[in-house]
Amino acid sequence: KALAGWGLSELEDSAVLIVSELVSNAGLHAKVTPEQIIETRYFRSSGALRIEVHDGSPDRPWPRPADPEATDGRGLLLVDALADEWGVADRGGPGKVVWASLSVRGAAECDAPDGGRGRG
Repeated sequence: KALAGWGLSELEDSAVLIVSELVSNAGLHAKVTPEQIIETRYFRSSGALRIEVHDGSPDRPWPRPADPEATDGRGLLLVDALADEWGVADRGGPGKVVWASLSVRGAAECDAPDGGRGRG
């Protein structure tokens, strides 16, 4: 709903897939406890939609070569293919943030109706 409110409906399919892959990756590999949760954040600027997934693990994910016989391990390859940019950064406290950016083409900047943050 936030994407439609921001005039970014055309990014919805890519954004949903990116969020799904990043949250799934965090759920599989992060140290998730009641104190160390997975958190998603979304930011809209005049040039891009930024998607962030925060988790408590210091381990940084990197795409691995695609194995045609494997049934997993393609999530970051999908993120890499869909996002204009993506990366990993330290955060204030334990863990990291994995982020992806999708270019906004021709949409006016507006504020997030809920502050631009969500929890996953």
